[in-house]
Amino acid sequence: MVLPECPPVLRLRELDPAPVAALLTRFGLRLVVLGDGVEIPGSYWGECEAGLVGDALYARPDTPLHSILHEGCHWITCTPERRASVHTDAADTEEEEIATCWLQIVLADDIPGFGRERAFADMDAWGYSFRLGSAKAWFEQDAADARSWLHAEGLIDRAGRCSYRVRGGPV
Repeated sequence: MVLPECPPVLRLRELDPAPVAALLTRFGLRLVVLGDGVEIPGSYWGECEAGLVGDALYARPDTPLHSILHEGCHWITCTPERRASVHTDAADTEEEEIATCWLQIVLADDIPGFGRERAFADMDAWGYSFRLGSAKAWFEQDAADARSWLHAEGLIDRAGRCSYRVRGGPV
């Protein structure tokens, strides 16, 4: 069987995983890097997509960085009750989903060699869908609702900077 070719996006193997792990650790989430070809536990989409089980985010060297950040941000935006028992599907509401997308773009700047411009390009290449046609246009022109939600939950400040805390966590 020949699998369709994956879009050219930045993958974990192309960067030092230590800063990725350190970023996730700030939120209480562990990065577990598996070997090539190993099935990823808790992966919603399967294949190389990151997976969530409890406080562990699973990835392989071929896992896209945008996928790692997306799943990590789902964990960050979960209520404490869902975060404690999350397995595979961390999404709850449309508001959480858009907040997750917005936060993953902001956190991309915390990973040396990634950054938000590459995150925009990778999200577009992977097929994220936004009303304005691109991740960058959505983020810059159409994401006030995501920012408002994240601010109301204490996950970003008024300037849009990450608070490095999880929803419902200590301030």
